[in-house]
Amino acid sequence: MNNKSVRTILVAAVLVCCGQVCKAQHTALASASASVVAPISLAKNVDMNFGNAAVSSTTGGAVILSPDGMRTTGGSGVTLPAASGVVSAAGFTVAGAPGFTYAITLPESAIISGPGTAALLIDAFTSIPSATGTLDATGSQILKVGATLNITAAQAPGTYTNASALPVTVNYN
Repeated sequence: MNNKSVRTILVAAVLVCCGQVCKAQHTALASASASVVAPISLAKNVDMNFGNAAVSSTTGGAVILSPDGMRTTGGSGVTLPAASGVVSAAGFTVAGAPGFTYAITLPESAIISGPGTAALLIDAFTSIPSATGTLDATGSQILKVGATLNITAAQAPGTYTNASALPVTVNYN
């Protein structure tokens, strides 16, 4: 092999080695974004009112108020007089980001107070929608809440109230 051939081979080897540049790192770019949505809110429209109920002196019972405002009785000791009084399920407006879903948390029970030390237990809360709701295209939905009013035998007659005994909570899912 002559000098010219050796030089050609060495030059070729150097070019091959220098052409193979090794990179130990790579960089890629990403963008960032965020969407801030309207906070969820809940506004009371209508208070819950079970209306008039009569109870026997020996047997208690219940008034069941559905979220759509209809009343039925439970147990044999309660009757619903023809003069029903004001009857309404609790009503709320939920507002927030259009199309978002939300969870509904209802109270487990509540006590309303009457004459003297008399009290009534409210429990078995239900709602329309039930458990979760979906805000419409304007970002709102009506939430209605019913419950069961438990009346004991010989319950003291009178008006039973509690202005803030029914906490209803909504949260985005």
